[in-house]
Amino acid sequence: MSEPTYVLVHGAFSGPWCWRDLTRELDARGLAWRTVDLPSSQVSGDPQADLDQDAAVVARACEGLANVVLVGHSYGGAVVAQAEHLVGELARVVFVAAIVPLLGESATDVSRLVRVRTSLDEAMKLEGPALSLDPTLAREALYGDCDEVTGSWALTHLSTQTLASFRSPRTGALVPVASRYVVCRDDRAIDPSLQEILAARCDERVELASGHSPFFSHPRELAEIITR
Repeated sequence: MSEPTYVLVHGAFSGPWCWRDLTRELDARGLAWRTVDLPSSQVSGDPQADLDQDAAVVARACEGLANVVLVGHSYGGAVVAQAEHLVGELARVVFVAAIVPLLGESATDVSRLVRVRTSLDEAMKLEGPALSLDPTLAREALYGDCDEVTGSWALTHLSTQTLASFRSPRTGALVPVASRYVVCRDDRAIDPSLQEILAARCDERVELASGHSPFFSHPRELAEIITR
């Protein structure tokens, strides 16, 4: 079997820039990786970009690859779940503090499984067909355990997120592939109690003592978890 390629799928309001520190760890291990730039998270993109469009981008990134490992963070977990059946040689999937919808569920549906209002909920503001984040509140929600320089840098890169992406149901066929869920115990964006429910939908549960963005706060530990 060929060496795996890790295809990294970012979450809402984010972009491929969020993997900056994790990809350094993958490089240090001599591992192949690719990132994607989801259309639902682009400020100047299609305001109606939805889960299907995001999944199509992931599928294109996997073309020509063998032994693919999909890694989805936050909303990116829903994208990974939708894209699984589109990837020809999928080895396994890893969900990091991620949304993992069942067939027919949207990211919004999943978020309502637990009635806990998070710091991310407080930070979100509706602007027409998209949501944006209050940067002051987003700092605590997304980067609360990151160092000041990293957290401030990340805030300057945040984008909007289309409502359509959150409201699109999962329709992709289920794929019998190994799955691992990383529960981020100190998360203030996706409550850990919800993560526990979603981890039960996967084959394996791993816990990390981090906030919502372990690729910044714990990149070495996260690299070990997703590659082992």
